[in-house]
Amino acid sequence: MTIAHLTKLEEIRLALNAKYFERENEVEGILVALLSRQHMLMIGPAGTAKSALAIELAKIVQGTEYFQWLLTRFSTPEEVFGPLSLKDLEKGIYKRNTRTKMPEANLVFLDEIFKANSAILNSLLTLINERIFYNNGTPVKAPLLSVIGASNEYPEEGEGLEALFDRFLLRFELDYIADETNFISMMKGTAQGLVMPSMTMEELLQLQFLTDIVPIPDDVYEKLSEIRNELRDEGIRPSDRRFKQSLSILQAKALLSQRQDVKVSDIVILENVLWETVDQKDAVSSIIRNHAQDAVTQILSSIQNEANEVFYSILQDQTPEAGMEATQKMKALVADLNKLKSDYHSRNADIDTLLDKVTSMEHEILNKILEPWYFESRTEKKGSNTSTFFKM
Repeated sequence: MTIAHLTKLEEIRLALNAKYFERENEVEGILVALLSRQHMLMIGPAGTAKSALAIELAKIVQGTEYFQWLLTRFSTPEEVFGPLSLKDLEKGIYKRNTRTKMPEANLVFLDEIFKANSAILNSLLTLINERIFYNNGTPVKAPLLSVIGASNEYPEEGEGLEALFDRFLLRFELDYIADETNFISMMKGTAQGLVMPSMTMEELLQLQFLTDIVPIPDDVYEKLSEIRNELRDEGIRPSDRRFKQSLSILQAKALLSQRQDVKVSDIVILENVLWETVDQKDAVSSIIRNHAQDAVTQILSSIQNEANEVFYSILQDQTPEAGMEATQKMKALVADLNKLKSDYHSRNADIDTLLDKVTSMEHEILNKILEPWYFESRTEKKGSNTSTFFKM
């Protein structure tokens, strides 16, 4: 792998996470979509940074042709695919001028995607799925890399939008910022002055090539087969095509984590892929997490158990020596958790929860055992000139 390219990719991920609060999963998703040449759907209320993320990504990838449009029931094919050429029309040729429109774009953001009407739906489906636009009946290859769709709500049954919904391999639900500190930081605009990193189209194409060659070991295929069977037992049947396409998602996830092969734990991202209807979402997530997160869950469980053991042992033996040993062990566990965060971005919420607990235990050991002893030893030293310091 090209280290410079991977370093730049990590810089972009970190910068997007710093600028857009509580959007780690969506940042990962949009970068994975771009690396794997797949399409991503974001569903959530207005004002949740859906369009901002897409626009930011287009700015980051320098040299990209970007097209953005808000669809309504009254949108016309001319708005999305380009107006008819009047000169060609005079000759009886029904040809569109596609310059600056979707058929010539690399990255596309379509807001209120499910407002697409029948006049543009068929061409939109072909363009998204096959990267082909039929202009005057002639198939023209489109340079499309990814379509980012957005909607305030899911499509309703019976609207004939099932095929369009299926075109988006990655699907994410967004909500407003939950954490008060993040909300205040957003209000203050503390991240708006960040200088965002960038990459060229050539660098992106190189990263896409690297994504394509990330190896997938047999244990990942076997785990996917187990997930497929368990989903079937629940009456959930993602298509073979969706399973096949999901492999590129796993490869991109591994590359984004700067690893040279796919791990079983990468499968967790497929909780945003393998459901077809909203009522399947929770069941799919539960099944996938049970299979995909075994490795991470076991690590977190092990760290939790070790932290508890260290903490409760110090309550039994509150000597300075025991306190120092316990503090060093807690610091090592904190380091392990921070390393885990860098490897498994989609599990950051779970990791942060445990990180807060371990950090709190460490502080309690310092505040209740080591700090009082330290000041007591200083006092004794002043009175007797006898040193009782211990080595840090």
